[in-house]
Amino acid sequence: MNTLVSIIVPCYNQAHFLEESLTSVLAQTYPHWECIIVNDGSPDNIEVIAKTWTQKDTRFKYIAQSNGGLSHARNTGIKVAVGSLILPLDADDILHEMFLEKLVPELEQNDSLAIVTCYSKFFEEHIKNVVHKLKPRGTTYHALLFENCIVATSLYRKSSWQEVGGYDESMKQGFEDWEFWISLLENGKTYKVVEEFLFFYRKSKKSMLTETLEKHRIANLEYVIHKHKDLYIKHFDNTKAYLFFLVNLYRSNELKAKSTIEFKIAKILSKPLRLLGKFTSNKS
Repeated sequence: MNTLVSIIVPCYNQAHFLEESLTSVLAQTYPHWECIIVNDGSPDNIEVIAKTWTQKDTRFKYIAQSNGGLSHARNTGIKVAVGSLILPLDADDILHEMFLEKLVPELEQNDSLAIVTCYSKFFEEHIKNVVHKLKPRGTTYHALLFENCIVATSLYRKSSWQEVGGYDESMKQGFEDWEFWISLLENGKTYKVVEEFLFFYRKSKKSMLTETLEKHRIANLEYVIHKHKDLYIKHFDNTKAYLFFLVNLYRSNELKAKSTIEFKIAKILSKPLRLLGKFTSNKS
């Protein structure tokens, strides 16, 4: 099997991780790939690093553009990709050496599959420091309606990307991969999970995912539901149940936070009274 895979690596402020990521690409036991490094207007020295890799191996290619966001960077790379299969890879993440060897045949042998993914390990600083393990389940869009369980680094066909119009470039606050998966699957296609840990996701305190979950989760959810409203109307009861679950969850968290703040304020305000009581007691 010699199907060409185009690995798309968008880069912004991640030059210090890029070497490790590209090393994992070069180590692939499946040799039929090209790797397109997209500099998304990054202010660091990504260009210097990227060009050393294009000189090291001609399968590495480099594109520079002004900053347009992650979706735009991915779309830019995919537009010039020669491969019939696409694999997005963030510049700070790492592939197991057998990632392509294990996933490519799954997609090639089953036309009903739109996506092939795998188990993932989330790590901090180095891949042996695993802090979380992700084991996606399901096979259809139903498993993705309200929570995304598929990592962005999953394999799909370039023709599928063309059919849905690529990644939504208006989604600049994250979850663009989640919306993309729903687009690929909503017309009846399925996905498959290879039950092996073949991908390593770098977890950092100030990652885009962390910020998205903290600040943009509800806005992104609203956007996705509106964009695919026919799908969510079709599953109205589940949609309603999930939205009310979120309302109750946020209300509960808000009450807990308020209670904690009020307790702290009361404790601070009562401190002078406690000190005064102690002082008068000592005096007497």
